[in-house]
Amino acid sequence: MYSTRSSSSISIAIGDLNKDNRLDITFINNNTGTIGIMLGYDEFFPIQTTYATGTEPYCVAVGDFNHDARLDIVVANRDSNTVGVLLGYGNGSFENQATYSTGSNPWSVAVGDFNNDINLDIVVANAHDNTVSVLLGYGDGSFANQTTYSTDSYPLSVAVGDFNNDNHLDIVVANYDGNTLSVLLGYGDGSFANQMTYSTGYEPFPVAVGDFNNDIHLDIVVANFDDNTISVLIGYGNGSFANQTKYSTGSSPIALAVGDFNNDNQLDIVVVNRDDNTVSVLLGYGDGSFANQTTYSTGSRPKSIAVGDFNNDTQLDIVVANFGGNTVSILLGYGNGSFADQTTYSTGSDPQAVAVGDFNNDSRPDLVVANFNDHTVGVLLRYDRGALKDKITFAPADGSRLRNFALFDFNNDSLLDIAVVNYGTNNIGVLLGHGNGTFGNQMVLSTGLNSHPYSITIHDFNRDGQADIAVANYGSKNLVTFLGSGNGTFENQGRYGINFDFAPLMIGAGSFNKDGRSEIFVAYDDIDYVDVLVTYDIGSFADDVKHSTEHWPKSVALGDFNNDTHLDIVIANQFDNTVSILLGYGNGSFTNQTTYSTGTQPWSVAVGDFNNDTNLDIVVANRHDNYISILLGYGNGSFTNQTKYSTGSGELFAAIGDLNNDARLDIVVANDDNTVSVLLGYGNGSFANQTKYSTGYRPWPVTVVDFNNDTRFDIVVANFGDNTVSILLGYGNGSFANQTKYSTGAAPRSVAVGDFNNDTLLDIVVANFGDNTVSILLGYDNGSFANQTKYSTGSGPSAVAIDDFNNDNRLDIVVTNWNDNTMSVLLGYGNGVFTNQTIYSTGTSPSSVAVGDFNNDTRLDIIVSNGNGQSVSIYLGYPNEGFFKQMRLITRNGSRPKSFAIGDFNNDGQIDIAVANSGTNDISIFLRHANGSFGNQMAYATDSSPWSVAVGDFNNDTLLDVVVANLDSDNVGIFLGWGGCCWRFQQRHLARHYCR
Repeated sequence: MYSTRSSSSISIAIGDLNKDNRLDITFINNNTGTIGIMLGYDEFFPIQTTYATGTEPYCVAVGDFNHDARLDIVVANRDSNTVGVLLGYGNGSFENQATYSTGSNPWSVAVGDFNNDINLDIVVANAHDNTVSVLLGYGDGSFANQTTYSTDSYPLSVAVGDFNNDNHLDIVVANYDGNTLSVLLGYGDGSFANQMTYSTGYEPFPVAVGDFNNDIHLDIVVANFDDNTISVLIGYGNGSFANQTKYSTGSSPIALAVGDFNNDNQLDIVVVNRDDNTVSVLLGYGDGSFANQTTYSTGSRPKSIAVGDFNNDTQLDIVVANFGGNTVSILLGYGNGSFADQTTYSTGSDPQAVAVGDFNNDSRPDLVVANFNDHTVGVLLRYDRGALKDKITFAPADGSRLRNFALFDFNNDSLLDIAVVNYGTNNIGVLLGHGNGTFGNQMVLSTGLNSHPYSITIHDFNRDGQADIAVANYGSKNLVTFLGSGNGTFENQGRYGINFDFAPLMIGAGSFNKDGRSEIFVAYDDIDYVDVLVTYDIGSFADDVKHSTEHWPKSVALGDFNNDTHLDIVIANQFDNTVSILLGYGNGSFTNQTTYSTGTQPWSVAVGDFNNDTNLDIVVANRHDNYISILLGYGNGSFTNQTKYSTGSGELFAAIGDLNNDARLDIVVANDDNTVSVLLGYGNGSFANQTKYSTGYRPWPVTVVDFNNDTRFDIVVANFGDNTVSILLGYGNGSFANQTKYSTGAAPRSVAVGDFNNDTLLDIVVANFGDNTVSILLGYDNGSFANQTKYSTGSGPSAVAIDDFNNDNRLDIVVTNWNDNTMSVLLGYGNGVFTNQTIYSTGTSPSSVAVGDFNNDTRLDIIVSNGNGQSVSIYLGYPNEGFFKQMRLITRNGSRPKSFAIGDFNNDGQIDIAVANSGTNDISIFLRHANGSFGNQMAYATDSSPWSVAVGDFNNDTLLDVVVANLDSDNVGIFLGWGGCCWRFQQRHLARHYCR
């Protein structure tokens, strides 16, 4: 148990704040208005477990002697003339030793497979016999009787390696009284050749092998006890060695080990100096030579050494057995050849030797120590109970009344930062981490007057790859966001936000339905449900930019008239009898207009390639001339003079399409005499005489599409005088069936067609000038339509267009409102239903609207012709994301949910929710379906007042479990997942402290 020294530590988070690969704890002290940080540290090897050996255990080695994937121990018992084998259980404990006879006074032991039977064998140096003993392993943990081989005088150390590259292990022995090394080459059947000797320094003791010059041949290093040197003998790869080269060490070198301590891929040497109480590190150059020693302090009378990565930082560390201090010393490596000061851990009496291995299969290196005077081996398991240093305190501000916080890397420096919620000062604070457990000064972001922020969550809400912050404000009952820049700074309260009916207590965020959009879960104070919010791009448009036209621009259309891939504009100017051409630059701006003459009172304009030259042409309906004008395009932005074709009386609108399936564009015109005229094109820019079809009273707008999916164009026309639309189904030969009428609102003045409910069938939207609405008529697959549904617009809706303005793959509507000089945007939900209008100001008397991307930013823009303003207005679109309520998850009456957690509880690839219900003493589980909806809650009883919930796999069965903190019961309950949609009964664990 660790004290926070606060009576109200209310929130906690975990992360590695100082980059030491240890988790640290951050918490809030509500009563003192501070943040507390406890840095984690590793206790490594605090407690040894001892096992009896023979007398005077002097050396130890490890290996798997019985093929059970668990490490075993072999120890040389010097005074018993035996080796003891302790078989491991794999949990850090061992069987009692089984002993095997050796020669007299065994000092050193090593293991290897000497007869190539994949079973480990043992070799022992017998000091008083001048022999080595080889004990061949049977692979079941037992060994054959020894076979002895002669050495030089007083062999004290032994090592193994393949010195002649024949894939058979050989033996090298350090002969203390002979001042030599003995090399015994192995035959691969467990027997060995007679020794070859090589001179060393005086009283050679420990020996080790490695490739010091990178020639793929093993070399030998031996420490000369009385010379205070080491000798390096370079191997030729044939079993013979060069004469020694000596390097100075400390006093009485008694043990050594080999490893790459500075990560240069060259082997280095570390030597134990008994009488100096030091270790010497000699860095290798990779050519067989070494730098001068660097020394580090150890405990008293160090006797043995081993290397391993003890703190999981991928750098080699050192462990030393201190005979005089009854300790082992750990020196952590920095990876550059230098080491930290030692940390010591208690052993038994007179630790003589140390070795490293993972004895309990937890992927952490453990230690085994031979305790000479205890006649035991001690096993020190790498133990990690999550020890914490005393807290460090950070005080954000007086009166801040901290409520919550989150850890994240906000400035992309790979260091964790902190965001804190300051309830009392109506702001949040961001403290950037330095990577050593300390933080910079708080950067304050206001959440609004009397907002009283309560909870915080981190996610990328605007999908720019940077972390943003969302804050739930208890006082102002809303959610605000701060959009991150990636350098640790934030935009003040971004465009995302939403108001709530109740005070929010807890929020969390993620992208749970795999559509890339953020979702937020909100739990409210004393309210029996949880809301799910989703980020949504509602789209928006910049203030209009006006471009001059001639007098009374009546209609507008778009096309690329000069083949530069940028959209251009054509405008019908009613009272000047012209059309204006404005060529686009592709950045949202346009050239000044160029005008071309038309007939009298041009009322509408449309664009298409009438002569199949790949250049766009223009058709104009002239209201008072009873003919249409055709202006053929040259493809450079200029046009021929008009060619006229007769129509009915007072034609108002023109539309184009291939009405007879001859791959040539035709024209249909709505006439003021209650007809439409069809003019079939010849494909050379000329047209046949008109054919008329009856419509309703005073047809105005007209368009052509295929309503009944028969690959033939049909006609829809809005009848201004009788509040209907007429549908004329096409036969595919240029002729049409009689009209079928459907009711609209009053004075329908414009019509557009699209699939509003994603059923692959075309629907109709009509702008009703007389009752300030638009009508939606959803289409059936036979060319008929449902009754209208109306949505309010501004006053006098005069024109309508459709497209996807917010890039959600759902069609939206834009309407110009003649009387109040506005346009209305209604976003579609994709099911035939639309949002309420968003209104934008236009010029005077907006009469026509069109949609296109004028600045090549993949966002659609809008152009409006202002009839009485002699201008067109251009509105450039931009993203504008916010939150809206997607669904509500109902808990039980009186449940008062306080916390929630998310995870895939039934392994179906969908993210589910667990909610802690403080009022009904249970948790609710909501399983998510593949369509994004949630099933009904499943309730599981807890103890009193569950306040916080978290999830994790606590029993390593790959199924998520749930843990709940029960406030009034002072305990936590654990529900183990059962592979589907249910959990086992909770297990209770006492909690001496609780937090709110």
